[in-house]
Amino acid sequence: MFYNVDFPSGSVTYLFEEVFQSIERFKKERRTVYLTDDVVSGLYPDLFPAESTVIVPSGEQHKTMVQVERIITRLQQLNVDRSCLLIAVGGGVITDMAGFVASIYMRGLHFGFVPTTFLAMVDASIGGKNGVNFGLFKNMIGVIRQPEFIIFDPLFLKSLPQREWSNGFAEAIKYGCIFDETLFTNLFKHHLSEYHHNLSLASSIIRNCVDWKNRTVLADEQERGMRKLLNFGHTAGHALESVCLLPHGFAVSIGMLIACKISERVTGLSAHVTERVQQILVHYQLPIQNDFQVEEVMRVLMGDKKRTGNHLDFIVLEKLGKGSIVNLNFELIRQVLIDFKDASHY
Repeated sequence: MFYNVDFPSGSVTYLFEEVFQSIERFKKERRTVYLTDDVVSGLYPDLFPAESTVIVPSGEQHKTMVQVERIITRLQQLNVDRSCLLIAVGGGVITDMAGFVASIYMRGLHFGFVPTTFLAMVDASIGGKNGVNFGLFKNMIGVIRQPEFIIFDPLFLKSLPQREWSNGFAEAIKYGCIFDETLFTNLFKHHLSEYHHNLSLASSIIRNCVDWKNRTVLADEQERGMRKLLNFGHTAGHALESVCLLPHGFAVSIGMLIACKISERVTGLSAHVTERVQQILVHYQLPIQNDFQVEEVMRVLMGDKKRTGNHLDFIVLEKLGKGSIVNLNFELIRQVLIDFKDASHY
């Protein structure tokens, strides 16, 4: 199944429940070069010809400008020019870096994505944000540029460890919190083990999340307004990810609970909603607390891209299924972090 979405910066073809080999329809006699990591290439060595593949180390710690330079060096060694097609095969780190490299190398290559993790399929590969981290600051350097295509091959999910399923479901839960109470409720009806054995069920969740993200990005591709809603749980989450070295979805899980606690103070969100969010996070085997240092987290937050002076745009819930954007004073955020940590009994 496929459809096209025309964004201001370019049209994207989405192919759902397809196979990896579907990339053949996009090559159009162009030379193809693959970017992947050592984990994916190790699991699927037959997919990657040595003479046209760039392999990088796996992990968020490698999503840096240093790694970008190494990728570009390898592209030069392979004599890649602007007529080539770059295809990223991997999780969110790979798609982020591939989109960024394709946007700056020779002022632009054609590129497409084959996400291989649940997190990349429901969120990270969608929307055109591409970039790398800078020190402790997530995605500080980047561009917004859409791929030509994204192929969702559910067979890649078979190789995912359970921890990576949990990691990805944090993003699915996010969509339920800010947009879709029905999605949130439906997630309660299933367990992680069901998705392992029923890839069609997993694909239906992926489709739902992709649809929500595309609607949001279509309305605000450059993140000047409603696209900021997609940062629910991510503002504090990104800081925790950097300071505590947590997997992205695990950090976002804790970040969503912090955002709920802020929402109780700012929008009057019911504590019952916060409790429901906590329950679904536990249901998907996601963490709800961490022994972080408040001032270390605040230091990262104060360097956030969404900061203006002593305030920061923050995504809160008005109710389950409805997020909103508020501009918060850093002192309020600090106090909630202190209270949140104290309540965790560390």
